[in-house]
Amino acid sequence: MNTRKRLAAMRQAGVVTPVEAPANPACVIGPGQRCEHTLVDQELNRRLYAYESRVRGRFAAIADTLKVLSSLQHELDFVARAQNLARECLGYELPDALLQDAWVTGLDLRALHAHCIFKSFKACVEQVDADQAPWRERMKLDETFFQSCGYHTLDISPCADGRLQGLLPFVLRLAPNDAVRVKAYAGAMFDVEGDVADWTQRELDRLTGGIPGGEQGNYLKVAVYHLSTSHPCQQGCAAHGSNDAAAMDAALGRLVELRAAVENTFGLGAAPDILLIGMDTDLDAIRIHVPDADGNINLARYVCNATLYRETLGMLPETARGHVEATLARVEGASPCAPGMRRLILALLEANLSQIEYVIQHHAGRYAVIGHNERFICAGEAMSELQLRNKFYFAHLDTVEEGAADMDVGIKIFSGLNVKHGMAIPVLVHFHYSSRVPGARERALLRCRRVKAAIESRYADLHTQGLLRCQMAVSDLQGGERASFVEDEVEDHGH
Repeated sequence: MNTRKRLAAMRQAGVVTPVEAPANPACVIGPGQRCEHTLVDQELNRRLYAYESRVRGRFAAIADTLKVLSSLQHELDFVARAQNLARECLGYELPDALLQDAWVTGLDLRALHAHCIFKSFKACVEQVDADQAPWRERMKLDETFFQSCGYHTLDISPCADGRLQGLLPFVLRLAPNDAVRVKAYAGAMFDVEGDVADWTQRELDRLTGGIPGGEQGNYLKVAVYHLSTSHPCQQGCAAHGSNDAAAMDAALGRLVELRAAVENTFGLGAAPDILLIGMDTDLDAIRIHVPDADGNINLARYVCNATLYRETLGMLPETARGHVEATLARVEGASPCAPGMRRLILALLEANLSQIEYVIQHHAGRYAVIGHNERFICAGEAMSELQLRNKFYFAHLDTVEEGAADMDVGIKIFSGLNVKHGMAIPVLVHFHYSSRVPGARERALLRCRRVKAAIESRYADLHTQGLLRCQMAVSDLQGGERASFVEDEVEDHGH
């Protein structure tokens, strides 16, 4: 039996058990009707699905391939057969050192699993331009559009939960670009002092002409919390104990604190605009909390996009847009938000309709895995090389001490996903550097090593049992170096 047939037989035998998705909750239709909304960008959905399929395919065969290797480890020609299997199913070879002594010590499947996760991620990094170009060029909500709304910068802090990792291109239909900054924190609890520093630097860039076309624009801070409508008490935000009210209240609290901090430091009127968005991770539908005329947010003032999808399904485009605008106007009441903010909200709502239908088309309307299913933890600084739901849990941090809450949540999640089943937790420690700054790369490497050592020390029990596997990587902010694994560059360049 060849390898592919063997893997298929394992699936058929129940080694990989598919989970049935519940009935679609976003599209309630009658006889002869179809879930096809006139405002949905079907071509963009097609391109995003091709991207999702390609990226998930790089990870899909790992577990099954390692199960086959485990059954072969005492064969006389094991190393050669293992490498042939890896090349055929994974597209790369495995480290010989992890294969040679398997007949004596047993195959280190934990180390191999982590290696394959990182290797598959590296393939995503190497192919990122080809992978993302088709959908990036289709995105309409770009820097020019943001500037037309009066914003030179969108600073977004979603929860670090892996289910929000496709937030930009999928849920909000925003292509990563220079105007959009993303820093994820557990529970969307971003660091206020750090954000004041980011706002200050961006304002300096604006005032000195460093932001093309941004001379008159404002800075918009967006916090994104999440909820689960099907399992609200179990699959909501882990950082807030799956308490939706606590999640939205805490995120709004940070937004209010940021505005106060900037105004107290730089004077009245200096504060950035704020926006609060909720995301139903079952459906990828958003709810937008609409600011009033003074820019303040009341948690009760929001538009639910899952409801709008159902209400406007079957309408002509202009009729549907009119209904969305009328709904927003009702929520605004006597205190409408600023025109630029209103234009942005309407655009986000319309864009998200495409994602709701994407989940209907490709995921039966509600994700089969509504909880966590991440592959690894990324600790440090964000990357745009992997823009896909549940691929990794991200913890923004400068030091482990400062990011302890985020890391602890990630370790708790992976204790259920991996450790419970005997697998190690893969952790990618990643930081950026600027090639324009002398010595920056070396300092980034030292930073990686310090954080890696601190992670291994904080979770020493897991580390000593081989249940924590750390990989370090650095990227150049200006040049072409993207997520270079430290061990690889030491090997190649002698650093």
